[in-house]
Amino acid sequence: GTQVFAAAHLELALQELRMLAATLTAALGFSPGVTRLPNGFAGTALSQHALTPVASRSAASSGLESVLAPLLEQQQQQQQQQQQRRALRAPSAAMVATGGMGGGLFTQSNPEDRRVVPDEPGDRQIFKVVYVVLESQYQSSLSTACKRINAGQEKVAVECSGYILEELRDPANFEQFKKDVADANIFIGSLIFVQELADKVVEAVEPYRETMDAVCVFPSMPAVMRLNKIGSFTMASMGQSKNVMLDFMKKNKPSGTSFQDGMLKLVRTLPKVLKFLPGDKAKDARSFMMSLQYWLGGSPENIEALLLNLASTYVFESDLLTGEVVEPPTVIPDQGIWHPVAPRVFETNEEYIQWLRNEHAPTIGVDPNKAPVIGVVLQKSHINTKDDAHYVALIMEIEANGGLVLPIYTGSLDFSKPIEDYFFLNGRSVVDTTINLTGFALVGGPATQDHPKAIATLKKLNRPYLCAVPATFQTFEEWKDSELGLHPVQVALQVALPELDGAIEPIIFAGRDGVTGRSIPQSDRIETLAKRAIKWSNLSAKKNADKKVAITVFSFPPDKGNVGTAAYLNVFGSIFEALKTMKAEGYDLGAELPTDVEGLVDAVLHDKEASMASPTLNVAYSMSVAEYKELTPYAEDLEENWGPPPGQLNTDGQNLLVYGVRFGNVFIGVQPSFGYEGDPMRLLYAKSASPHHGFAAYYTYIEKVLEADAVLHFGTHGSLEFMPGKQVGMSGGCYPDRLIQSTPNLYYYAANNPSEATIAKRRSYANTISYLTPPAENAGLYKGLKEVGELISSYQGLRESRGASIVNSIVATARTCNLDKDVDLPSEDFDTAELTLDERDIIVGKVYSKIMEIESRLLPCGLHTVGVPPTAEEAIATLVNIASIDRPEDEIDGLPRILARSVGRDIEDIYRSANAGNLDDNLLSENIKEAIRAAVRASVERSTDAAGRVTEVNPMMASLGAVLGGGSPMLSALKKQGFDKVQDPDLEKLFGYLEFCLKQVVADNEMGALIEGLNGEYTLPGPGGDPIRNPLVLPTGKNMHALDPQAIPTIAACDCAKVMVDRLLERQGAEEGEDPESIAF
Repeated sequence: GTQVFAAAHLELALQELRMLAATLTAALGFSPGVTRLPNGFAGTALSQHALTPVASRSAASSGLESVLAPLLEQQQQQQQQQQQRRALRAPSAAMVATGGMGGGLFTQSNPEDRRVVPDEPGDRQIFKVVYVVLESQYQSSLSTACKRINAGQEKVAVECSGYILEELRDPANFEQFKKDVADANIFIGSLIFVQELADKVVEAVEPYRETMDAVCVFPSMPAVMRLNKIGSFTMASMGQSKNVMLDFMKKNKPSGTSFQDGMLKLVRTLPKVLKFLPGDKAKDARSFMMSLQYWLGGSPENIEALLLNLASTYVFESDLLTGEVVEPPTVIPDQGIWHPVAPRVFETNEEYIQWLRNEHAPTIGVDPNKAPVIGVVLQKSHINTKDDAHYVALIMEIEANGGLVLPIYTGSLDFSKPIEDYFFLNGRSVVDTTINLTGFALVGGPATQDHPKAIATLKKLNRPYLCAVPATFQTFEEWKDSELGLHPVQVALQVALPELDGAIEPIIFAGRDGVTGRSIPQSDRIETLAKRAIKWSNLSAKKNADKKVAITVFSFPPDKGNVGTAAYLNVFGSIFEALKTMKAEGYDLGAELPTDVEGLVDAVLHDKEASMASPTLNVAYSMSVAEYKELTPYAEDLEENWGPPPGQLNTDGQNLLVYGVRFGNVFIGVQPSFGYEGDPMRLLYAKSASPHHGFAAYYTYIEKVLEADAVLHFGTHGSLEFMPGKQVGMSGGCYPDRLIQSTPNLYYYAANNPSEATIAKRRSYANTISYLTPPAENAGLYKGLKEVGELISSYQGLRESRGASIVNSIVATARTCNLDKDVDLPSEDFDTAELTLDERDIIVGKVYSKIMEIESRLLPCGLHTVGVPPTAEEAIATLVNIASIDRPEDEIDGLPRILARSVGRDIEDIYRSANAGNLDDNLLSENIKEAIRAAVRASVERSTDAAGRVTEVNPMMASLGAVLGGGSPMLSALKKQGFDKVQDPDLEKLFGYLEFCLKQVVADNEMGALIEGLNGEYTLPGPGGDPIRNPLVLPTGKNMHALDPQAIPTIAACDCAKVMVDRLLERQGAEEGEDPESIAF
């Protein structure tokens, strides 16, 4: 958790640096255009009115400290809140290490690889530098800068020791770090935002702070920032000083904003504040700001200038650089359009597009009128440090495949702003697909995301949004050798969080070199990413009549059921609705489209009960072995497991068979089986497991023969995403990647199964579309259990006259139904006539409680059909369950609690008493359930059409009191069930919420999302899960993502957990007489 937290602030801190540097540099009077001679940090003279010394230096302390202190305090509070939420689920270092030395993320990197020592120091004076950074691309710039100094300076040389922050977790590394610091002249630290690692840095540096010549720390945690010492400039009281200036800044601190937004607003007030900075600190303050500017410049030249300036001003007493001119910081605009072969950075898209169309496109032989335009979002720090080879490689690959690129960057964390500024022209999108190469969420970075803002921007752009992954936290070798693929921390930061914005296709496109820290382009991954981006772009350019779509059906459970089945889904009924919609949208479905679902089933299967082994399946294409080998480059790799093609599956003995049928440009195919059904352990554990030849031939047909523009996997779930390979971050050798190739993948997935939908998203590059699961109904009673229920009903009226004989019958029948395993019943030969009336009531109450528990178990009712509105009964079943749950985060009481309160009881007491066998409370509990269903039915009847379906929702609480003064229909229904004291105001908030939920059910976009995906448009993201617990799952038709780690646990979840644990402990105490000593989950 803390490792996630560290990287979360990487770009955040860089943004703060940029804003601070730009504003303070200007306010302090430094001009980046002034060439600095070697006698200190010279710049333009400070104006007297800008920096007027105050009477008391102690009162003024440091103006910069006063500016930053309230913001750092705010940031610390945010950090503490986030760390508290993560504390329960934070993994230990051992849990996240991928091998090699140490327990950190950079498990195979070695600090000694970064040590720079002059080859021939001679009589030159040597100054020693130690640095700790989080961002690995600075490693290369620092090493190169030191080597340039050693090669180019006659009188001085530098010895440099560098550490990646995570390496300090290793005890041996930390001990060496402390030794290096003890001998250092200059210490540089940046982005140290992990508490335990910040403590280590302070422990190592603080004892030597006064003896070092300069300590330069860029935004980090306050304890580390307080180490800063640049001459008389210090931040020793950062976050602690109490003075007029600090109070002023606290009072004017923006409320309700994130740290970076607060920083942006506060720096605008700095010119008013800087006059409080003591005059004798001005020179050293400018030194710090100049250091910031050089650091942000990032290039080896800028870092060289930074080190020489610090050395000449604070390390050496005499000027050893006399006559040398140190170049001022070289910076690029904070936001712009950067192309590796463009003559400059463009700050408007009009200028860039003119250059692209008139100069660049003709040069590379691309027709700008026909080429797709791929928008690419870049990270400015990689451009600054010239660590941009991976960017250049992808841009060149897209252009080699006939596309044009609009590459934008920003120095802030809000990447939505350059999208708004550069991806639109005259209000219209100028890109066909967007690829985010930063590896972060679009707005706010990994720790302070603003997903609603990101979604709003991407929806306005309305283009597919791909988020490729640079392997920031792993070396290339670690990723390549890992069976997991991406490191779990990187999955959280650079896959899971972008998915909340609606990102798809987390394709690795670069790795980190373990020695230099520079990014290494992964050529085959970049080729895959470029081809897939262009295929997505083609969907918005092609006419629907020309698009080819492959619809793939399964056998669910995989190869254990009939072909064309999926979890909770009426597959062929849904496909039929989809075909009708596609035809209306202009897709070519040929002249022989079936007129009903039965005809569609017959065209594909010829037999409703067909399984994968059925000889009746329709053959759409026979692929010869020669064609298969030619079109499937990895065919030879499958022979280890399956022998030479055609093999034994999906073959007629000579050719490989593709099952399915074509209707014009739409192919409905049957995905082949796993092939391992008789030996599932082989698939799980065999290192060389692979799909069989028939499976490979199916996807080869889709990509190379049919040349499909998109594939639609229909329902939960198939086998593609579970094929052998890495878990996340596919390589070119992983079978999901090999099989899907460049075809865009749309995938209908059950809304209640986000975990496996996430697997499909990450391993088979699916743009998921959620579909609603059928409503859950009470399981009910049958046979012997039903007879027990009937006996209990008769006992209620005859308990005093014939009670004993009826209880004997209840006990005997309960034993027949094996209820004695769950309920403590009298022995078979015991006559309950010997018991008192109350004792018999307890026995009956316990049996009744158990059969009510069985009866109320929820089971899915029927199958869902995509594109068909719910029936009234389905709506009622869904709303009954939603109405039964308390939602404290929305201040909504569930209907059970409202009804219990109306009779002077607490619902938890009723449940607890009923569970203990109290017959009266069991009856009351059952009456509450029946009343809930009656009230919900009355509310839904307002919106039910003549066909018994809900297509439009009418207000549930309209015309209160209009029914002859009797109140709402829901109130009337409750009164009929005996709840006379409930009033409409008690119900208004709950039924307003139910009205909203019903509207979400009716407003499903399942079919709309399919058409949008095929049009090359953005699919709105949304959570998956149980729509009863979380109605935000509705409306369906969303690109599902897994849990938002910052949204859990909810208040409702905590309350529910407490109730469950309390009941568990009560039961344990009642049955065992003591609390449990241990609990296993």
